[in-house]
Amino acid sequence: MNQLISVQAAADLIRSGKFLSVAGPEKALDQLPAGQWVGGTIPYFMVDSGGVVVQDDAPQVFVSDLSSLGQVSFAAYGAEELAGITGNAPGNGFALTIIPAGGDVHRRFAADAATYESAFLYPTVGWIAGVHLSDIGRVTPKVYDGRTASKFEDRAVVAYVQLPDDKLASVEIVNLFEADGGDLLQFEETSFTVGDCLVNGRKTRFADYIRERGLEGGQLPLVGDYAGARINVSLQSVGAAGGDVQLYAPVFPGIDYHFAKPVPDYVAAFKEQLAQGDADGVVWSCNCILNFVFGELEGKAIGGVQGPVTFGEIAYQLLNQTQVAVRIQ
Repeated sequence: MNQLISVQAAADLIRSGKFLSVAGPEKALDQLPAGQWVGGTIPYFMVDSGGVVVQDDAPQVFVSDLSSLGQVSFAAYGAEELAGITGNAPGNGFALTIIPAGGDVHRRFAADAATYESAFLYPTVGWIAGVHLSDIGRVTPKVYDGRTASKFEDRAVVAYVQLPDDKLASVEIVNLFEADGGDLLQFEETSFTVGDCLVNGRKTRFADYIRERGLEGGQLPLVGDYAGARINVSLQSVGAAGGDVQLYAPVFPGIDYHFAKPVPDYVAAFKEQLAQGDADGVVWSCNCILNFVFGELEGKAIGGVQGPVTFGEIAYQLLNQTQVAVRIQ
């Protein structure tokens, strides 16, 4: 089951002993009893009919039932323990990870995930918990360890799913963005905050470059070339002249970046890419809040599968402006 349901229905599933991943507004998650679940805050979701925003006066949660997939166990990690996400991963399965946005755990995972032992051997997927966009700066995102019905502002929670020997998990990433093939951008350190960068080898103030190109609206991410894989890094804010640029994911030295080509129609682009596959075997998925906002996806169906709309996606490492799914074959 992957669907948006009432808080009462989710509570009933928990009391029945189901193993769940749950997403929803903090007010809704606070009402759930202790049990075998992990969760994170977000009011935005993609469902069959399109994007929806859950309101506080009609709280709902999005539930992914992991019970039938295999043996499920749970863990929670602080900033100094994050290597345990992959270190304790099952030999055949996946680690469904939820991290709250904005804290040290978010920053540390984003910077270090690719260096964890066995980081790319065992599938790690998941999402960055967030809040309603109008609450940014006033309300902190939370994650929940359902075993004690406890919530945290700066820990990672993980559901480990050990699959039967005749099953295999694969991670699928839908990225609408391609490099524009223009100026080459490079960065000298791993950071969410950028002052200077190299543009075609020339040291340049990054904020000034962005403004000169008219890209400060943030619709187009940087696209990094990671040994042929396209990894987006999205703009959070662009400082005034001479200021810094804040990013939703870090840039890394040794990686070549370009800005992305525009995507004129997100719905059509998603439908085209998602039509190349099908939803059979997909057991979990998420999509990015920036796709939701810039693509104006509220009320618009894109096909594919349902899931939370997030402040960052996890597919082995932190991603931006993508859709991530787990398929069991």
